[in-house]
Amino acid sequence: MAAELHVELVAADRSVWSGAATLVIARTTSGDIGVMPGHQPLLGVLESGPVTIRSVEHGTVVTAVHGGFISFADDKLSLLAEVAELSDEIDVKRAERALERAKAEADAAAERRADVRLRAVAGAH
Repeated sequence: MAAELHVELVAADRSVWSGAATLVIARTTSGDIGVMPGHQPLLGVLESGPVTIRSVEHGTVVTAVHGGFISFADDKLSLLAEVAELSDEIDVKRAERALERAKAEADAAAERRADVRLRAVAGAH
């Protein structure tokens, strides 16, 4: 069994993160999943939620992912997201304002997106 897996996190508009990792945790329609080197092959649908990557070289990387797919085989993990933001790219004040606005407007989808952004930032610290 390999000691690491190769991870590619790609959003619709850009490559977000690529590198070696020892563990990736993501939320799928079947629940949270942790993928480590040697994991059985999988294909799943990503739910909106934080994705945590235990990078070999960069410590823990946390991203806010909003929908997409996850695929794993031969120690290669692909996360193909509709939208993905690294935690250090997220403007916390803006996300807090978006959350309040979404709550006031009873916009569940916008509330979920803002909440995921804030949880990604919190998970990175």
